[in-house]
Parts: sequence; structure tokens; C-alpha cells
Amino acid sequence: MAKSGARTRSSDSFIQQRSGSGTILRIKVENFMCHDNLQIEFGEWVNFITGQNGSGKSAILTALCVAFGCRAKGTQRAATLKDFIKTGCSYAVVHVEMKNQGEDAFKPETYGGVIIIERRITEATTSTVLKDFLGRKVSNRRDELRELVEHFNIDVENPCVVMSQDKSREFLHSGNDKDNFKFFFKATLLQQVNDLLQSIYEHLNTATAIVDELENTIKPIEKEISELRGKIKNMEQVEEIAQKLQQLKKKLAWSWVYDVDRQLQEQIEKIVKLKERIPTCQAKIDWELGKVESLRDRLTKKKAQVACLMDESTAMKREIESFHQSAKTAVREKITLQEEFQHKCNYVQKIKDRVRRLERQVGDINEQTMRSTQAEQSEIEEKLKYLEQEVEKVETLLSRLKDEENCFLEKALDGRKEMELIEDMIKNHQKRQRNVISNINDMKKHQTHKVTAFGGDKVINLLLAIERHHRRFRKPPIGPIGSHVSLVDGNKWASTVEQSLGNLLNAFIVTDHKDSLTLRGCANEANYRNLRIIIYDFSRPRLNIPRHMIPQTEHPTILSVIHSDNPTVINVLVDVSGVERQVLAENYEVGKAVAFGKRLSNLKDVYTLDGYRMFFRGPVQTTLPPPQSRRPSRLCASFDEQIKDLEIEASLEQNEINQCMRRKREAEENLVELEMKMRTLKKHRSQAENVLTTKELEMQDLKNTVAAETEASPSSSVNELQLEIMKGREEIEEKEALLEKLQNCLEEAELKANKLTASFENLRESAKGEIDAFEEAENELKKIEKDLQSAEEEKIHYENIMKNKVLPDIKDAEANYEELKNKRKESDLKASEICPESEIEALGPWDGSTPEQLSAQINRMNQRLHRENQQFSESIDDLRMMYESLERKIAKKRKSYQDHREKLMACKNALDSRWGKFQRNASLLRRQLTWQFNAHLGKKGISGQIKVSYEDKTLSIEVKMPQDATSNAVRDTKGLSGGERSFSTLCFALALHEMTEAPFRAMDEFDVFMDAVSRKISLDALVDFAIGQGSQWMFITPHDISMVKAHERIKKQQMAAPRS
Repeated sequence: MAKSGARTRSSDSFIQQRSGSGTILRIKVENFMCHDNLQIEFGEWVNFITGQNGSGKSAILTALCVAFGCRAKGTQRAATLKDFIKTGCSYAVVHVEMKNQGEDAFKPETYGGVIIIERRITEATTSTVLKDFLGRKVSNRRDELRELVEHFNIDVENPCVVMSQDKSREFLHSGNDKDNFKFFFKATLLQQVNDLLQSIYEHLNTATAIVDELENTIKPIEKEISELRGKIKNMEQVEEIAQKLQQLKKKLAWSWVYDVDRQLQEQIEKIVKLKERIPTCQAKIDWELGKVESLRDRLTKKKAQVACLMDESTAMKREIESFHQSAKTAVREKITLQEEFQHKCNYVQKIKDRVRRLERQVGDINEQTMRSTQAEQSEIEEKLKYLEQEVEKVETLLSRLKDEENCFLEKALDGRKEMELIEDMIKNHQKRQRNVISNINDMKKHQTHKVTAFGGDKVINLLLAIERHHRRFRKPPIGPIGSHVSLVDGNKWASTVEQSLGNLLNAFIVTDHKDSLTLRGCANEANYRNLRIIIYDFSRPRLNIPRHMIPQTEHPTILSVIHSDNPTVINVLVDVSGVERQVLAENYEVGKAVAFGKRLSNLKDVYTLDGYRMFFRGPVQTTLPPPQSRRPSRLCASFDEQIKDLEIEASLEQNEINQCMRRKREAEENLVELEMKMRTLKKHRSQAENVLTTKELEMQDLKNTVAAETEASPSSSVNELQLEIMKGREEIEEKEALLEKLQNCLEEAELKANKLTASFENLRESAKGEIDAFEEAENELKKIEKDLQSAEEEKIHYENIMKNKVLPDIKDAEANYEELKNKRKESDLKASEICPESEIEALGPWDGSTPEQLSAQINRMNQRLHRENQQFSESIDDLRMMYESLERKIAKKRKSYQDHREKLMACKNALDSRWGKFQRNASLLRRQLTWQFNAHLGKKGISGQIKVSYEDKTLSIEVKMPQDATSNAVRDTKGLSGGERSFSTLCFALALHEMTEAPFRAMDEFDVFMDAVSRKISLDALVDFAIGQGSQWMFITPHDISMVKAHERIKKQQMAAPRS
């Protein structure tokens, strides 16, 4: 009793210390198997779940297995996971909550006190998500779930952990000794340890075989060492010849040093001659540079003159074009009048022809007798009257069609002029838009690097080159000047100041001529051609300009609106550009009054806000117009406002382009419509003329017929014909009067066309002088540009000579000199390694032998040595080195192979020790299994034992029932009754449970085939074992469990009855 009490207290102490980490708190399923929505909570100790068949008890364990990654076939309830989805649903969800507290907790800093495993199954896929205690997603990787399962030693496919309904039946009915052995071997982890040890044995055998093969590989080397010993003895006799050869080699080594000394002296003389070419070449470069700067100044002035002449010639060309268009219009009017005059003449001729025909008809009527009756005569007269009315209508229609055609022709001409005007407007707007967009891009670039506004990307490269060569400058260069200048009162005068200073803003300032040459070299390195460099003394203080040397005016000067922290920059602007004598005016009128109203002393130029420049050159007043395209200012404090204004301007230009394009499309549509109407009118006019001719001929034929056939009243017909002849003559007179007027109009139009043509020719002749002057200025500009290009090419030519010929030759010579020095140093070092120079001096004074001569002597000596050594292919030194090398190689390999064999032996001994321990442990587990099995059987008064054969891999169960009269044991459990077999198998399982570890265990229908007594005993045994063992237990049974004793660690739950 004392021992039993001590065991109970020990068990209670263990239970109090148990953390319960890894136990199941709750399972929720949705649309899983037969459940719509089920939630069941578990106690930490023993849980009983009962219910009728079909209530979904076994689905709980199936959901638990699925949640921990079990495959569908492993549950023995379905072929695929999608088969678990309830019929009529599209998905299923399994939700499992685990306790995660205590020392055995899994990543408590990540998951907290509860781990949630949620597996979602659909028709197409399945996913598993691990969540923390707050339900937040932590991982969806299968490796994380596998790590969790291994941490808590949860193997849901092991019947000792989860024994499903099918496994219970299979296990309880199985009497196969090999199956029982596999069950035992896997549950006790002996299978895993056995496989691991066998794998290690195989690796050790493989390694031993490799070491044996390696030891066999060194035996040929040992044989080779023996042969080398004999060769070395035979080679020692030729060493005397080799000693003499060594002396010659030492002299050869030092002969290379003395030969390099001679080459060094020659290279020094060459460098001196090459450096004498630098001043001559630099003088030519400076002369060409001055020529380039002079031509550039001339080019700037000539460009201004050409711009002024271009404006005048452009206006003159517009006026010439206007006269040309007027002359073309007059010519077209003259041609139209000529066509109309010709048409009228043709019409008059037709009338005259008709009058002549009528006169002939009168003669014919006087000769014939009228035969027509009064009724026929009346009908003919009505028909003639009808034809006359029709002719009159057609003539009216024809006249109206001609007027409309002339009107549409004028509209078409106006439409074509309007389209040409619109196309010119579109081109101008597009050109202005491209300029504005280009300015915007420049502004944005300047916004990032302000210095790029004064020379572009080349300035950045130049500044980097200056930084690399800053030690060569006496004082650092200042520039570009524009980056050191700012405006005092906002951006009002920014464009005007930039117009005045021009390219001076891009210039750099140096303190002397030497720094100028250095800066020019940096510019060439940065590929910045034509850089303007100003030499100015940096030590001079800021100039103090007396008041009487400044123009006496209330308007500001450029000097008054600019600011610079560097006094040298201000001094350069004053001395080079004269900013103190350049006045700024608000507009053209004010500037004209300042520049020409009063002859102000010390006034150089006047610049206006709108871009005009005014100045006196001697007695001549000169006004230069604003530049055609004024770029945004680079001197403004911030580019944002200018960029915004330019973007607005670009948008306005785009709107203007869109409007013009719309007007152009409308004009094109109107013109197409007018041309269609004109074609229609011409067609109608042609048809009307044809109808008129037809009617006239028909009327004429009728009259002829009447005249021919009328006999009754010939006098009346003659009178009518005479009356018609009179009307025709009157119409001829009327049309001839109209022709005379058209003739006058035609003469006036011709006179006007000739006059306009003459005016056009006169204007072209008068403008020829101005155009020739413009062309001459352009030719001079091209000549200056050509001269400038030629001068620049000459400068670049000499710079290239300096860069590519003179300096590289010097550099190459110096490099050769340095190379020879290094070569001399290396030769000296190599010769010193062979022997010190004192040994060569000890041999006597140097005889001046060259390396080639010494090499020839060495060759002769080598030939002699070769004749002596013909019988041996290697030298004695080589043989000795080979011998020593092979000896070292053999020694290293021998030691290495011996070390490997010792390590393999140590591993084999350790493995043998582990294998012995494994066998002892397996034997202990076998006895422990028998003891525990017999102990559980004894609770029902049954005795038995388990025999395990590791050699045959079998496990047999022997059970002896108390009612048996004989002493023979029943070896096969199938010979027992169903309840007895189930109880004995349950005892075997409990014995294995004591030998395995898991945070929870589950058994489904464990009491199948048991009678009431066996079930009562089994339940008591299970409950006592579960409470004493300490794990969480889940028992599922369809039978009544009212006989289970009540306990605070036992939780019973009843499943709802299945719905019919």
C-alpha cells in the first residue's frame, strides 16, 4: 500500500506539472462529410463522445487527421479530399485549435497560447493555414505544418495516436504475427533507429573500400622512387660542368642590367628633344585661338545684321506675294470675261443665223400656197406660243445657273485662300509649340543642375575634369559666370539682362595664363570646344565706380539689378561687358527717349523689356529689333514659375492648333461641297443649253412647216415671220450692245491685270536691291562661318597634334623610361637573386660582353653538357627534386590514408557500440511490452505473454483464459470470443501506448465485439490508464457509457441523432 500511495502521489505531481501543450481545444467543421456546421470542445484529459450510428462521430477523427496533413486514403474513408465535401456544397472547412503553452510550446513568440490549423477543401484545390491565438494568418506552407507535427510528435497515421473505426476493426480482427510486429516496431520507433544504423553501416563499408583503393594507387610511386635513386648516383659526375655553366649564367643575369643602363641614357636624351617641341605647338594653338575668338565676335555682329535684314526682306516678300496673288486674280477675272464674251458672241451668231433662216422662209412662203385649215392654223399657233414660253423659261434658268456658277467659283477661290492661310497658321503654331516644349525640357534640366543652363552637359564634364586636376591650378577657376550671378528684384529684368550679357554667362575666369592653358586642357578632355576663358586678377577688390562715370538717369542699370557674392565676377562684368553703362527701360518709347532724347554721357546701350536694343554709333542712331525667339531666362531664382508659364503657353498653342485644324477640316468640307455643287450646276447648265437648242430647233421646224404648208393665209404667216425677224434683229442689237459692254469690261480687266503685273515686276525690281543686300549679308555670314570653322579646324588640328602626337610621344617616351627603370629594377632584383654584384666584380672588370654574346657561350657550354648527359634525359637537380617531391607526396598520402583508416575504425567501433545498445534496448522493450500486456490482462483475471522475434520479424500473443481447464494457451486471438479478442487486443494497444509519446490519442469504437462485462472492465482500464498516463484522450463509441465513473477530468458529450 505504501508503494501504491507513493506511485499515486508521483502521478499527481506529474499531472500538476503537465502543461498540456499540443492538446486539442476545439474542432469546428463546415460542410464536412455529414455535418453542415459542427463545433465540439475537448477537455484536457479524457473525452467520451457517444451517439447513434450515422450521427457523425467518426467524422470528428477524420477531420482531425485531415487537419494534420493526412491524405484522403490514409483516413480509409475516401479516395480524394474533395469526397469529404458534403453533397450539394462546393467547399468544406476543418478548423482545429491546439493548446500552445509551457516549456514544450511551439514558437510561442509567434503563435501565442493557441495555434489554429484551418484546412479548406474545394473541388479543385486544398489549402492549409496556420494562425496565431488572435486568428491572424502566420503561414500557409506545408513545411511549417510538418515542423509543428514533428515538434509535438503527432503521427495521425499511427494507430497508437489515432485509431479510427476501420483501424480498430482491422486491428482487433488481425491475427497476423508479422502485422503485429510491424505495428510494434513502428510504434516504439525501433524501425526508424534500425534503418538509420543500417544506412550508417553501408556508408562505412563504402568509405573503407575507397581507402583501400587509394592505398593501392601509391604502390607504383614507391617503385618510381626506387628507380630515381639509381639515376641520381649516375648523374653526380656531370656536376663539375654544371658549376662552370652557373658562373656564365650569373654574368648573363648582370649583363641584362648593364644593357638596360645604356638604354636609359638614350631614352633621357630622346625625352629632352621631344619636350623642346611643346612651346612651338602651344604658340600656334594660342594664335589660332585668338583668331577663332575674333571671328566669333564678327559672326555675332553679322548674325544681328542678317536678322535685321531678314525681317525687312520677309516683309518685302510678303508684299511681293500679295501683289502676285492680286495679279493672278486679275488674270483669272480676265479669262472669265473672255469666256463669257466668246459665249455671247456665239449666241449672237446663232440669232443672226436664225434671222437669215426666217428671211429665207418668208421668201419660200411668198412662193407657196397656204393649204392649212383655220383649225390647224390655230393649233400650230398655240404650239408655237407654247414653245416660245418654254424657250423663255429655259433661257431664264440658264442665266440663273450661270450666275450661281460664277458665285460658287468665287467662293471656291476664297475657300482655297482661306485653307492656305490656315495651313500657314498651323505651321507657325506648331513651330512655336516645339520651341516652347524644347524650352520646358531645358528648364527642367536646369532645375536639376543649374550649371547646365550655362553650357549644357559639357559644363558638368568640365567641372569634373577641373576637380580631377585641381592641384594643377594656381587658384580654382570661377565659372560659369551665370551660376554666380543672381537678380536683385525678382525676375523682372531676367530676359533683358541675359540678352545683354549673352554668351559671357557661359565663360570661366582664371587668374593667369598658365591656369588658362590648364583649363583649356580640361575643356578638351571634357570635349567642351570653344570655351571662353577670361584672365583676371583674383586679388583685385571689387571696383568702386565713381558716380560721374555712370549714366545720370533714374532708370536702373544692369549693374544695379544683378548681385554676386564673388567680387571677381562683378569686376569682369564691368570691365568686359560694361554693365554699369547699360541702362534698362520699361518699353520702346521710354527706351527711345533715354537713348536718343538726351545724349547722356557714359551711356553704352539701352535695353527694353520687350527686347529692343538702342545705341549711338557715332552720329548714327541704331535700334535693333527684339530677337525672333526669346528663350526663357536662365538667371531666374526659380524655374518653377517659368516652367508653369511655358506649359500654359504650350497648352494655348495646342488649343490654337486644334482650332485651326478644326477650321481647316470645315474649310475642306465646304470646298468639297462647293466643288460638288459646281459640278452639279455645270451639268444642269449643259442640260439646259441642250434643252434650249432642242426647243429652238423644234420651234424653228414648226415655223418652217407652217410657212411651207400654209396657203390660205400666206400674208399673215409672212407678217409673223417678218415680225420675228424684227424681234431677232432687235435682240441682235441688244446683245451686240451687251457685247460692247463686255468688251469694255474685258479691256478694263486686261488693263488691270497688266497694271498689277507691271506693279509686281516693279516691286520685285525695287526689292531686288534689299534682297541682294540680304543675300550678300548671308554670303558674308556663311564666309565668316566658313572662316570660323576653318580656324577652329586649324586650332583643333594643332590641339590634336599636341594631344595625339607631341604629348603622347612624350608620354610614351616617359612611359618607356619608367618601364626601363622598372625593367632595370626587376633585372637588378633578378640578378641579385641569382648572385650579388660583388661576385661579378670579384671575377674581374667587365669586358663589355653583351647578353647575346654570353647567351652564345652558355649555349656552347650547354651543348657540351648535353653531350655528356646524352644517356640521361633529366638533370640531376630535376631528379633530386622529383625524388624529394615523390617522397613528400608519398609521406602525405600515407599519413592521410592512415588517418582516414583510424577515423573509420573509430566510427565502426562507435557504431558497433550503438548497435549493441539498440539490441539491448529492443530486448528491454520486448520484456517491458510483455509485462505491461500481462498487467492489463490481469485486471480481468486473464494471463498471457507476448513473444517478439527480431530475427523472424514476428510478434505472437499468447492468452490463457481463467475458465480453461487445461494449461494450454490460446496462441491465435481469432480462437477467442469477440469480446475476449477485443479486450486482449486493447491490452496490447495500451501496453504500446505506455511505450509511445503523443500530446493526444484517439480511439474510435474500441469496444466493438465486447460484451457488457468486457466493456465495463475495458472502460475502467482505459479511464484509469488515460488519467494516469497524462495525455489527452478521445474515446468514440456508439454504446452506453453510463457505467464510466464520474471524474473531474472526464468529459462526456452526446452527438445529436441523425436526421432521417
